[in-house]
Amino acid sequence: MVQVRVSSLEIGDVLLADVLTHRGNILFYKGTVLTERDLEILKAFMIDEVSIDPSASKHGIQEDPDDRSSGSSLSDAQIFEQHYEQLLQIMKRAFKNTSAAEDLPIVEMRNHLEIMVQHYDYQDLLITAEDKIRVKDYLFHKSIGVGLISYYLASWSKFKAKDLMPAALAGLLHDIGNMEIDPALLNKPGRLTAEEMEEVKKHTIIGYNLLKPVKGINEGVKLAALQHHEREDGSGYPLGLTGDKIHPYAKVVAIADVFYAMTHSTKYQHARSPYVVLEQLTQDAFGKLDPAFVQTFIHKLTQHQIGYTIRLSCGRIGKIVYADSANPTRPWVEVQGEIINLTQKRDLYIAEVISHQLE
Repeated sequence: MVQVRVSSLEIGDVLLADVLTHRGNILFYKGTVLTERDLEILKAFMIDEVSIDPSASKHGIQEDPDDRSSGSSLSDAQIFEQHYEQLLQIMKRAFKNTSAAEDLPIVEMRNHLEIMVQHYDYQDLLITAEDKIRVKDYLFHKSIGVGLISYYLASWSKFKAKDLMPAALAGLLHDIGNMEIDPALLNKPGRLTAEEMEEVKKHTIIGYNLLKPVKGINEGVKLAALQHHEREDGSGYPLGLTGDKIHPYAKVVAIADVFYAMTHSTKYQHARSPYVVLEQLTQDAFGKLDPAFVQTFIHKLTQHQIGYTIRLSCGRIGKIVYADSANPTRPWVEVQGEIINLTQKRDLYIAEVISHQLE
């Protein structure tokens, strides 16, 4: 272990121990590969020195550069997974201590999100994977997923740069109010009674109240917790707001929330094909969800689909060979030399995207 002053750190140094703020919150986790922004954050928090892994650092040792293990050797997927796991642990701790919500580690959350969006291929949102998420951890995984989707949708929708990470944080924190709802209700298989549904709906108001005193997030992030179940036609809750009275963050989060929930398995439902879910979103755009945001979301997710390997609902494997811009969720598919136009074959649909790696 080598103790190094922050002023002497270099990009690519690897932390050998967690770095704590002066209030005892974790700022960076052991194993973090320091970036230029990380160095700025350490200085901003007035951290004097940190522990550096000498086997992955230039400080205090002589080494063969060909043998050195550094951040540059990590793939995008590895970097993403590393920060995903770290953010997951942060969410578990933060959500289980909602009585101290004003001390939420917003800087840590934002830092991990910023790195994750730089190393994630958004086309993976169309990959149908078998979920290995434990029921009791679903809310944490969903929060991260909705945060990532919200970031991309905000970016595609031409939000200002200053609004992109707040939109991601809005997605990350939108369901924090659920931590004060009876888990038995949240995980109940089957339909809730009217009384139980009213109890669950309270998570929006609870979430807003929890976030009200939190520093480091703007009002839009807090309103997203309150409004992400509002709908364009006023049929949502808790206030029955209509289109122009719903904050843009909440509109983005609403779409991300629906897409994530429907494309992932839970205790009482199987994951649906992303293509099926996108078609459902198209229907919901008429009166329920913001139609401009929905159209942008579908266009961006399907714009590069030619060449994808897919499985049809009938079980046959094929490749997408043509995409109709008017029907982006129903492209033409080649299966063993046969061209199937899904716009005409309404009884078939894309049940699974096996790969988006073009051959």
